[in-house]
Amino acid sequence: MPVAGPAACCRYRSGAAVGLLRYGRELAAAGAAQVGDAFTDDDEADALIKSCPEAFLLGVLFTQGIPAERAWRGPGELRRRLGHLDLARLAAETEAVREAFARRPMLHRFKETLPRWVSSAARRLIDEYGGDASLIWRPGSSVAEVAERLSAFDGVGRKKAAMATEMLTRCFGVDLSGAHEGEAAYDVQVRRVFLRAGLVDEDSPDAIAEACRAISPRHPGSLDLPAWLIGRQTCRPRDPRCEACRIGDACPRLTHLNPEGVGARRSARQASERKTSPEGSLG
Repeated sequence: MPVAGPAACCRYRSGAAVGLLRYGRELAAAGAAQVGDAFTDDDEADALIKSCPEAFLLGVLFTQGIPAERAWRGPGELRRRLGHLDLARLAAETEAVREAFARRPMLHRFKETLPRWVSSAARRLIDEYGGDASLIWRPGSSVAEVAERLSAFDGVGRKKAAMATEMLTRCFGVDLSGAHEGEAAYDVQVRRVFLRAGLVDEDSPDAIAEACRAISPRHPGSLDLPAWLIGRQTCRPRDPRCEACRIGDACPRLTHLNPEGVGARRSARQASERKTSPEGSLG
């Protein structure tokens, strides 16, 4: 990793960085889930995520382009519609899985993609893990190893693997070595907070990862949830609530920076202008 210059070192020791680090430690001590103390506002769906490793993995697949609570309700609602979460049937009965997603109200906005991911995940779990998702994060595994195993599943990339690995250690107490190898998920909420707080100048996965390593060398991934919650609750795309923000007093409040998330709609002209803009993805 390149040596950071004086300006970068200063920002990594700034009040915003310290506040983010402190908030992350509080959340870790509380064993917080992605949304407060729970994954979702549905008790039954939440219990399923917490008790069934396979449901947790499916929930990770659902976390794409929809609100977090809805995503984590997904496995429970899929079970209600199908009457089961039997891996062999999820793998073999692909049309039934597709129909369950397409039934109104649609289970997910990506009603064609998610069924394929679910059936593919079920097949991989059967073929490689004996139908037990917990073997993905089996004892003796490292953060990097678990992230690599998760990334082998269709629909799980670097972002979701980072998020899931951090959740396993924080929420479920999974003992993984190599916490220094973790990172914050490259989520639009996280990106917004790091950019507006002046912790990065560039909107890229590597820039976010480098900042996390500099701020929290022993556990970079611990910055994922605090940044995500701040981005969701106070550092909002429009009308940010800086006065109520956990790091608001120390933040430079660069609120003109507003990265786009998955599914952002814009005209062809805007897209063309964006490609030629020196500000790139910050618009």
